[in-house]
Amino acid sequence: MKMVEMKVDTSELKGDKTKLIEKLADFLKEKTGGEVATDAKILTVKGEGEGLSKKYVRVTLKKFLHKHELSELFRVISPEENTLKIKERKLEEED
Repeated sequence: MKMVEMKVDTSELKGDKTKLIEKLADFLKEKTGGEVATDAKILTVKGEGEGLSKKYVRVTLKKFLHKHELSELFRVISPEENTLKIKERKLEEED
């Protein structure tokens, strides 16, 4: 098994950021079984095996957003290899 490292950019998360990022770090740790390091707005998830495929981490992030009722406001994108970003959705403006 090789070591895998995924970065999650949380810079666009709004709300009570510090608590939310802590909760996200705990959630990722629990679901992936890997180590989660927090560095300002970047979470780094390290681990080995299939619990850390990009697809799995992406689904886990979506579950977290859904659990905290944030899936309407944010989506998960993949700007580059081994990086996921929680991006604010552009909301349609109503007339």
